[in-house]
Amino acid sequence: MAIDDKTRTELEAAAFRRLVEHLRTRTDVQNIDLMNLAGFCRNCLSNWLKDAADAQGVPLSKDESREAVYGMPYETWKSKHQGTATPEQLEAMKKVHPGH
Repeated sequence: MAIDDKTRTELEAAAFRRLVEHLRTRTDVQNIDLMNLAGFCRNCLSNWLKDAADAQGVPLSKDESREAVYGMPYETWKSKHQGTATPEQLEAMKKVHPGH
């Protein structure tokens, strides 16, 4: 099935918005678990958004890109939802993403 560029962009944007909304509702899933299982987390997603903005010359700060993904200031999200990583999570992170 051939899709024109405009439609493809609209579909990709809709999928991105759905992913962001899903991650906002799944506050029980910690970033370290996402990193260990999928190789990316909410912070990665916000960094990719900022990279895309930078590439297009769109002013977007790191804090703004994180708020776009988290739905609130990053520090607020951390204080409400981020727990302390367990030794097992940290060990898995070392194996999956050495030097991260």
